[in-house]
Amino acid sequence: MPAELILTNARVYTVDEATPWRTELAVTGGVLVEPERGPDTEVVDLGGAFVVPGLVDVHNHHAMAGRAALFELSFGAEFGLRQILAAVRAWSAELGPDEWVVGGAWASTLVDELCTVAARHALDAAAGGRPVLLTDDSRHNRWASTRALELAGITTDTPDPDGGVILRDPVTGAPTGVLLEAAGALPKPPPLTPRQHLESSRHAISILHSHGVTTFQDAGVSVDILRALHELDEAGGLDAWVVSCMLVNDPVFGFDPVGRELLELGERYRSTHHRPDFVKVFLDGVPPTRTAAFLEPYLPDEAHGPCFRGATTMSVAELAGWLRSGLSAKIHCTGDASVRAALDAIGQVRAEGHTAARFQIAHGQFVHPEDIPRFAELDVAADISPHLWVPGVIPAAIAGVLPAELASHMQPNRTLIDSGALVAGGSDWPVSESPNAWEGIAGLVSRRDPSGVWPGALWPEQAITLAEAIAVFTLNGARAMGLDQVTGSLAPGKSADFAVLDRDPFRCTPQELARTTVTQTWFAGRRVFALN
Repeated sequence: MPAELILTNARVYTVDEATPWRTELAVTGGVLVEPERGPDTEVVDLGGAFVVPGLVDVHNHHAMAGRAALFELSFGAEFGLRQILAAVRAWSAELGPDEWVVGGAWASTLVDELCTVAARHALDAAAGGRPVLLTDDSRHNRWASTRALELAGITTDTPDPDGGVILRDPVTGAPTGVLLEAAGALPKPPPLTPRQHLESSRHAISILHSHGVTTFQDAGVSVDILRALHELDEAGGLDAWVVSCMLVNDPVFGFDPVGRELLELGERYRSTHHRPDFVKVFLDGVPPTRTAAFLEPYLPDEAHGPCFRGATTMSVAELAGWLRSGLSAKIHCTGDASVRAALDAIGQVRAEGHTAARFQIAHGQFVHPEDIPRFAELDVAADISPHLWVPGVIPAAIAGVLPAELASHMQPNRTLIDSGALVAGGSDWPVSESPNAWEGIAGLVSRRDPSGVWPGALWPEQAITLAEAIAVFTLNGARAMGLDQVTGSLAPGKSADFAVLDRDPFRCTPQELARTTVTQTWFAGRRVFALN
């Protein structure tokens, strides 16, 4: 049967083992077909351009990124304290007397500088006494002004919440304004309206399209985000495959409800392109604030002593209980002890016959060598975020709290792939400043900072090939999400999702890879982005 549309004169890298290279793509009904021409077939000449499958981001927080872009104060992790205060002062000038200043993201390396009452008073002055809540680059921790603490009822006598820490002045015990993990969810800025949630998702997806992303997994959603995605799809405006992760616990966002109540609501928001198929478990925090769980101790400090290893948020038995929900699961693990605990729990439920569920260990920067073979043995995907662990601010902060030998051995991607593990790529945007997968791909093949700002290479022996790196951000991600029969490669029968590039990545240096530009993005046979 003749195709409705044929795109020709292209160099197409399909990521399909059966036919890895093509020169044209044919589409009928939004699906790829064999390129048979007829009198009514529309033909589009791509002028020799390089084409890849639509990129797959297995870990982002699209709605959070959209909200930040549209409604919040944004600044980069390169800002020091004075620059942050100046940004708050400028933003506050446009606000009413008690309106909130919400935004971020300050660098993890600034914790000690922000963690003083004097710094909090400087923030108060910059904001004109307004409530302020600024997140750090991990999005796990917050810095709050005096007014924000007052509205949250946080005083010198307020106990630390479960799963969180209110950092205090060592002499007076007064809160400094730095709130770790669950403590950061205590201040409650005014919520977005339903319309603003819809606009946040729509705006974020347009940014993803500009980077060639046609499939993504939101790694922690609220009811409002589920509703916005469903409404977009029902109105014909969700031009992406989206898999949502419903929160089992929430030490970070302050969403309500979470746990069983949220899981029971999820199915009503399923639609053609939106699949609420995963739960999300935070099994630990992040290394810079010593909330990640490790097998060996952190470097000693006054607050924790010489033997502190961090702790998981729940036991192996409790985690296994959540993994028996019938849904697939993404488990946040940034320390090697939490990775081991996750694998132990998955081993239990796999042995009980839960073989259909897809399990992902998210981040997993640190994996004990004995645990690496268990990923393939237990059919567990490694959800990695190369945007975050190439030389930069976050690795520098981690190096300040972990022994050098451990801190320099992050993300064993080469070893994971060689062991048979499925490795899938995510940006963790807006923890990363951009969801540009080509920056992540450049980091995977070079182990260097794609921007060139930070020198050196982080564990260069763990570099992978370009073909492997492209698979990490296409077919591997689709497999990890359960969408590999729908998208992730360019094969007949799959959705016609692809990106047109300004260069051939196989003829680029790693530095040039990071500058790859998407000129067109197509979803289900329709062009959803064009440069200029």
